[in-house]
This record gives sequence, C-alpha cells and structure tokens, in this order.
Amino acid sequence: MQVSRPEVELLLCCARTVRSPETAARIKALLQESMDWEYLLRTAYRHEMAPLLYWHLDATCSDAVPANVFDHLRDHFRANSSRNLFLTGELLRLLNAFEAQEIPAVPYKGPALAAFVYGNLALRKFNDLDILVHPRDVPKAKKALASMGYQAQYRLSRAQEAAFLRSQREQSFRRDDEKSIVDLHWGFAERHFLPLDAERLWERLNPIPLGGNVVSNLSPEDILLILCAHGSKHVWERLKWICDVAQLIRVCQEELGWEQVMARARALGSERMLLLGLFLASDLLGAALPESVSQRVRADPTVKALAERTREQLFRETDRSANLFLEGREGAPAFHTLHLKVRERLRDKIRYGLRKATTLTGEDWELLTLPKVLFPFYYVLRTVRLTGKYGRRILKRLF
Repeated sequence: MQVSRPEVELLLCCARTVRSPETAARIKALLQESMDWEYLLRTAYRHEMAPLLYWHLDATCSDAVPANVFDHLRDHFRANSSRNLFLTGELLRLLNAFEAQEIPAVPYKGPALAAFVYGNLALRKFNDLDILVHPRDVPKAKKALASMGYQAQYRLSRAQEAAFLRSQREQSFRRDDEKSIVDLHWGFAERHFLPLDAERLWERLNPIPLGGNVVSNLSPEDILLILCAHGSKHVWERLKWICDVAQLIRVCQEELGWEQVMARARALGSERMLLLGLFLASDLLGAALPESVSQRVRADPTVKALAERTREQLFRETDRSANLFLEGREGAPAFHTLHLKVRERLRDKIRYGLRKATTLTGEDWELLTLPKVLFPFYYVLRTVRLTGKYGRRILKRLF
C-alpha cells in the first residue's frame, strides 16, 4: 500500500508486536521527516493504537519525539495499562461468580484477545468485557450480574425479555459505580449478519492463561471469522480491528486451519467478509497468508473495491458528521450498501434487508410497555421510530 503521509506510515509500522530491525530502522527514518504530531496523536487515539505507538517509540528512539508528545503517550499508556488490569481482574471475578452458579462462560475480545494474540494486556485498548454464555443460561447470568452490581441497559418486562432473547444476540450491563460494562452474548452479531451457530463453538474451545488463571478461549478459526464479521459490520473504521486480524494470523500461523475456516465462511455466506479482513491485514500490515489463500483474497474484484474504499476512509481527515461512508449508521444508505456488498449470496442480501427492517431492538421494546397480545404493534412503532430518526436525512440525500 502506498502511504501519502509519514504519520500514517509510522502508525502502520507500529501496528504490530514484532520489533524487527527493519521496522525499527524505518521508524527512525520516518521520525527524521517533518511530523505533524497533533495529527499523529489524534489519529492514534481515534484508531485506538496509542499503546502500540508508545511501545515502539519508547523502545526505538524516544529522544526523537518531542518531550510533551512522548509524555502524553506515556501517561496514556500507563493509564490504559492500569485500566486493562482492572478490567481483567473484573473479568476473572465475573467468571468465578458464573462458575459458582454453574454457568459455563467464555470471554472473548477484550482481555482474552489481548493476552492471546498480543501477548501483553497493555498493548491493546479495550473498553468493556464480552462474555459468551449458552442461551439457556442467560436468565441465570443476568441474576449473577445483578448480584454483582450490574444493571441491564434496557428495563423490560418478563415477556419483553423473552422476546428480546429470541431476536437479539447480546445485552449490555453497566456496573453501579460506572467502572465497567459487560456485554453478555448468547450469539455473535445479528442473526442476519453472521449466522454462526454459537452452540457449535463450545465444542472447539481452547484453554489460555489470563491473569494467573486459565480460561476457555474460542478456537483461532472462530476468532478469525468473528473478527472479520465485526470489522465488516463496523465498516473497518478503526485500524485496531485490522491489527487484531493481523496479530491473530501472526500468532496462529502454524495452527490455523485455513481450509477449514475458508469452508466455514463459504457455508455461512460470509466468505467475502473474511476475504476483506484478510486483504486489509495483508495489504496494510503485512500479515503473511498462505499462497492459496492470498490468491483467493485477491481474486474477488468486490473485495478489492471494498478494500480500496476502506483504505481511503481509514485516515481521511473529515468531520464524521459529513462522512458519507459512516453517516447515520443504521440510516445511512452507504453504510447498508457496504453491508450488502460483503454478502456474496443474493438470498443473504435479501435476508439482511428484511431482518434489518423488522428485527426489534432494545430501543423498540423500551419505547412502550404493552401486553403480550399487542406485541405486533412494536413493529409499527419501530417503523415510526426509524422514519423519524432517519427519514429526513435519507430524503435529503435522494432529492
């Protein structure tokens, strides 16, 4: 990839946990150029890459960095390290509580991903804790969280809760003292985006060390699929998510079952999501792919076009409210266009559109408490809510 700014190239050089002589030499050379330090810091924070940036600069040539910039990065690194240690301790506390209640639970992303693919909790920024449980254990897990001072994001009746559990895959809980957020999962992404059978994932778990304990972790193949789906869902707006994919490939290069993961993605209709994530990790961060996989990645013209669009947006200096690629999230035509383009099968595109329009969210359920017999009216309320929220913006773009 050709990079137009030295700040961007520096950030890309630092987006890895390998301190090779070649990378160190390139970092030193870049620091001799005229560097816009304000832009570098702003970009590093937006992409949540400041910990790795500091880690490389501190080891390579801290004397070439202005003192105020280096101090700022060092303070951020220490604060992030302290925060990550606290969240890791909180995660282990939650897992122990779940185990005491006989609730099987698997952490993913957050501390588990940092420990597994970065090898150092301080090198990855994470803001919440993601825990997977079986659907049948969700009520018990919610009670356990409540007993530990966590409150659900949405206040729903028992009937609403049951309907929410069927239509959604996760729910957020915030601790009373605001120190941590837990995303409780019983599936991954929306059903219409990644139809991954979460129950099958439990058959492929691996143990990993975390904070002096041993916890269950998803298999590398499942992590790769989930990371690529997550990045595609959020239109790869952060370099951190591409770095996650590249790091997983580097750490698990010898053990990754490439044929298995490609076949699984193809069966799910999610192959293009996987290919896009692999393309970005290889093109931007030099992740080494097997030749057969590399050929498949670069053979899809849609993947190439999406990767080019992602690269253009990744480091573009624009007001986010004016960003046509991201504006409005749910209501942005360009946002949904990408979601459709990363699906290779027509039936999945149709299913995505239908379920996106009709799947009720916590916001929909929380609007009004209705008796179960009137639950179909929530679909009317959803239409009204989305029209009011996005209708004017969409019409403005059309006309």
